[in-house]
Amino acid sequence: MDKQLHLVLASASPRRLALLQQVGVEPERLLPAELDETPERAEHPRSLAKRLSRGKAETAGRMLQTLGDTAGRYVLAADTVVAVGRRIIPKAELIEEAHDNLRILSGRTHRVYTGICLLTPSGKLRQRLVETRVRFKRLTRDDIDRYLASGEWRGKAGGYAIQGRAGGFVVRMIGSYSNVVGLPLYETLTLLEGEGFVAAPGPVE
Repeated sequence: MDKQLHLVLASASPRRLALLQQVGVEPERLLPAELDETPERAEHPRSLAKRLSRGKAETAGRMLQTLGDTAGRYVLAADTVVAVGRRIIPKAELIEEAHDNLRILSGRTHRVYTGICLLTPSGKLRQRLVETRVRFKRLTRDDIDRYLASGEWRGKAGGYAIQGRAGGFVVRMIGSYSNVVGLPLYETLTLLEGEGFVAAPGPVE
């Protein structure tokens, strides 16, 4: 890989950073791009994930231009949306929201969509959308109360973290596990490598 090529992650998510590092990709910097994530009227969950990931990549790209710091830099952005049918399950910021989310997900299959968008040094935009289907067991009141007490739900798409205690709720999953965590690794690496950015060789720290 050309040593002058660098990756900027348009996110402050520790989960996305850890997933990239897991496969040997070390972003040069984190450049969170804040957007209004409110769905448009009748917007499909998959369309929302694609729109927001593209918006984050474009916003971070403009931030780099303002800094005069775009040479040889790839910008990677992602957005994860959880839905039951067309109903979008929001990120939970309040315990009441997390409670409502868990009641909706209980005993049902939901879909996790992650849009990933790559802005290349030449200004090209490349996008992928990854879908994973997840079925939760029927949650008891105690299941919900214990999970709410853990605090894991805060700021998570759908109000849960599969890599934590909520992993015990999963009856069945079809598709990428890392997608549910927040970044589908296979598809992300394929996107990066297809545009000339390859993970660094050697052991992962």
